Amino acid sequence: QVQLVESGGGSVQAGGSLRLSCATSGYIGSGYGWFRQAPGMQREGVAAMNRDNPYYAASVKGRFTISLDNTKSTLYLQMNNLKPEDTAMYYCAAGFTGYYSMLDRRAYPYWGQGTQVIVSS
Repeated sequence: QVQLVESGGGSVQAGGSLRLSCATSGYIGSGYGWFRQAPGMQREGVAAMNRDNPYYAASVKGRFTISLDNTKSTLYLQMNNLKPEDTAMYYCAAGFTGYYSMLDRRAYPYWGQGTQVIVSS
């Protein structure tokens, strides 16, 4: 059984940083992603990783960094220079199927419960 548990969300001021963590269990694979969903909006991909190759949405490129610690089975998302528009619930995903792009939510069958990020101006 695959389980993903996110942590590390919180409230920060614009320009601040947060690091999200996603503890994984029961999954053996190489495709992971971070997604976010703001109220009234669709869930969008922000960062993904497949076989050590990272992919980023244009809105976060240069500010966010995705990484994976295989020894801890934990996925990370380092978020720097946060902006109010980054406010959303953030989800990690696993099990990239390859039928869609790395930043397409339809590509992932496994999801965590989410962690809230609030960025104030």
